[in-house]
Amino acid sequence: MPQITNVPYADLEVGQTASYSKTVEERDILLFAAMSGDHNPVHLDAEFAASTPFKERIAHGMFSGALISAAVACTLPGPGTIYIGQTMSFTRPVKFGDTLTVRLEVLEKLPKFRVKIATRVFNQNDDLVVDGVAEILAPRSQQTVTTPELPPVTIG
Repeated sequence: MPQITNVPYADLEVGQTASYSKTVEERDILLFAAMSGDHNPVHLDAEFAASTPFKERIAHGMFSGALISAAVACTLPGPGTIYIGQTMSFTRPVKFGDTLTVRLEVLEKLPKFRVKIATRVFNQNDDLVVDGVAEILAPRSQQTVTTPELPPVTIG
């Protein structure tokens, strides 16, 4: 089973970076809609989406937010991180088939293990699709955890 190691507060440095990537697939959007309850037809109905300014179905904005959460939880700082807050501006639509890369950068270390991290999401063309800042509580000590194997999920 895969393992991931965190970066504790004492080892975080302003300017430190990490990234996390995922390609947006039909299955992802259907699962996100089912899990979140967001059934906006711009995400699920091609005919409806064709009548919008986007002209095609787009991913939920918070799907990108979920990828930011995954990047913070699994890469920087990693396991043991606690979210305090997140700002996000959605600058471009995310389309099916886009490969998104979350780029994290430590902006500021604050007292009491708090850290501000830039959370920017880019598509495969290096276009910024989400711009934001997270405030987190960083882990106090380094640890390596084994990621659990998730059960298979089916749609239909």
